[in-house]
Amino acid sequence: MKIIVQKFGGTSVRDEHGRNLARKHIEKALQDGYKVVVVVSAMGRKGDPYATDTLLSLIEGANAHVTNREKDLLMACGEIISSVVFTNMLNKCGVKATAFTGGQAGFRTNNDHTNAKIIDMRCERLLRALKEHDVVVVAGFQGVAENGDVTTIGRGGSDTSAAALGAALGAEWIDIFTDVEGVMTADPRIVENARPLDVVTYTEICNMAYQGAKVIHPRAVEIAMQAKVPLRIRSTYSDAPGTLVTSIAKKGSDVKERLVTGIAHVSNITQIKVPAKEGHYDLQAEVFKAMANEEISVDFINISPNGVVYTVSSDMADRAIATLQRLGYEPIVTRGCAKVSTVGAGIAGVPGVTAKIVTALSERGIQILQSADSHTTIWVLVKEEHLKEAVNALHDAFQLAQQKQYDLS
Repeated sequence: MKIIVQKFGGTSVRDEHGRNLARKHIEKALQDGYKVVVVVSAMGRKGDPYATDTLLSLIEGANAHVTNREKDLLMACGEIISSVVFTNMLNKCGVKATAFTGGQAGFRTNNDHTNAKIIDMRCERLLRALKEHDVVVVAGFQGVAENGDVTTIGRGGSDTSAAALGAALGAEWIDIFTDVEGVMTADPRIVENARPLDVVTYTEICNMAYQGAKVIHPRAVEIAMQAKVPLRIRSTYSDAPGTLVTSIAKKGSDVKERLVTGIAHVSNITQIKVPAKEGHYDLQAEVFKAMANEEISVDFINISPNGVVYTVSSDMADRAIATLQRLGYEPIVTRGCAKVSTVGAGIAGVPGVTAKIVTALSERGIQILQSADSHTTIWVLVKEEHLKEAVNALHDAFQLAQQKQYDLS
């Protein structure tokens, strides 16, 4: 039995038109001789009746007077509704299908409600169902703990669900269907000449996803990479092949990864500088322990004897500032920032990349507020008003619109 996994996001299943386009992709796979496991997200986005954020608004979201265990019960409903609606459409059109919750499909998680971790996949029931049906439609984003509680696995969870099923079932590949043609060299809403990438490595797309590219959740890529299951990122609204995510290793060859894969960005960021007091040597530990105790995620960290500099989401900025002031600090705050990331698995050890980034931005009068680098990514922090120009400047500097594809022949 040859199995493929196809995941359809909220925009793909939000209405009858999108669901029928999704059905055509499933029917094509069936014609090619595959059994299909379909993973669906909740239908639509906030404002649509059964979207996750809409369901949360019924209990006032962050102000809810219920536990996370009960929030999980509510949030799981969106994907379950979607799975039954989708299965109904398939059966109506002559495709033999059945619907499963995440727990019924085999997802076993820990008890970390709203952000549970998958600890085991028990897919025996799903495999039995595939012998009787052509398609099993699975509610994404959810599982069940050992005590029987329904759990959800965090934002991007349907991508993770699809990858986990692909790995557990030994799928031929995993299709992640979205509303875009695949992975682009930059956000096409910002860079007009952004180009789709035919092939990327697991490492490249994982780095892009962690740095703000929203086409797939990085945890899903990690699972697929560990299991060596190819991913394809495609558009529900097109027959185009999209982007293949793979190791692209060939026998007897060592495929060189690109210097730069793309430019990613994250907006809505606030920079916080905390100067050290004279004779105060435990500032770093005190500051970051305080942020952790307040459950404030920090990023873009620079530490020196003179103090610390880091960023937080602008939504958490006031809380972070108040926490620091209670400790006696007077933080220097820069609101309205954006992180721009130059991502490339081939950056490591190559001289001149940072110089090219700095030159490209300085030539356009864009001030770099902060910078950092790793083996695969160089980050700069700029004012959000310069975000579009900065992304375009770096996209042009590395000639990503003209970049050659991998040769897979």
